[in-house]
This record gives sequence, structure tokens and C-alpha cells, in this order.
Amino acid sequence: MIGVGDKLPTEGLKTMGADGPEAVDMEKKLAGRKVVIFSLPGAFTPTCSAKHLPGFVAKADELKAKGVDEVMCLAVNDAFVMGAWAKDQGVAGKVTMLADGSATYTKQLGLVLDLEAAGLGTRGQRFALIADNGVVTHLAIEEPGAFEVSSADAILKAL
Repeated sequence: MIGVGDKLPTEGLKTMGADGPEAVDMEKKLAGRKVVIFSLPGAFTPTCSAKHLPGFVAKADELKAKGVDEVMCLAVNDAFVMGAWAKDQGVAGKVTMLADGSATYTKQLGLVLDLEAAGLGTRGQRFALIADNGVVTHLAIEEPGAFEVSSADAILKAL
């Protein structure tokens, strides 16, 4: 499992572009920059849509004022779903949506969540991290069913 001091992986993510799904150049996004990446189990799910993503959208300017270059939302969903959710949640200019359709990136992080019994398949654990130049400086992983340590407010306190 990824931890503080570890370098983030750079392969396996997509985003929704004007002409469809596009590969994300995470190496470029991470190089020389401070980023916040938060992960949630899935787009359009209750806590994710009502609290987690909206909190980061609302606090994006405060995060940037504390030196964060980019805020990114990671979910094990395809780029089409993440694109639709981005429009639904009004994230433009606030949060970059990262699609991990096959959980490739999430598996590299070691933060997979098995929700097959609930009919949701493989998902990502709810967490948030801060990385500086691609190296994790803070990692907060939620206990199953919880939403406390990975909120925008918790990350603001950690910065």
C-alpha cells in the first residue's frame, strides 16, 4: 500500500476530453507541483455526491490559497461516467476528474475496495492525499463506511 514518502504511480488514468476519453499525463501533473488527490467509491453514489466531491469543489479556492496547484478526484469509474458527474456537480475549474475504469491506478496504490457483495464490483477506498512533486506527504484513509479524515476540511487542516 502507498504511504507517506512513496512516489505516486503515473500510468493508468483517463479523463473526459472534448472528443472522448484521453490519457492523463500524471507525470506532468505531478512534476514540481503540490496536488491533492481524493478517492471515493463511485460517481453518483450518496456520500460521494452529497458530501465528498461537493466539499472539494466548495473549498478548491481555499486549497489553492494554501499552495495546492491542483485538486483531483479519483474513482473507479469510466471517463464517460466521470465526465457526466463532473457536469452534474459543476466541477469545472475546481476539481480535475480522474477515471480509473479498470482500477489499474487504484491497484497500484494498494487501495482497492471490494464491493462485489453489494453489486458494485471493485472500487477504490475513500481516502485523500497530498503529494509534493509526486511524493506523498500526507495520506488519510477512511475506515469502511466513514467520512471524516478525507474531507476537504480535513485536508485544509493538514496543509
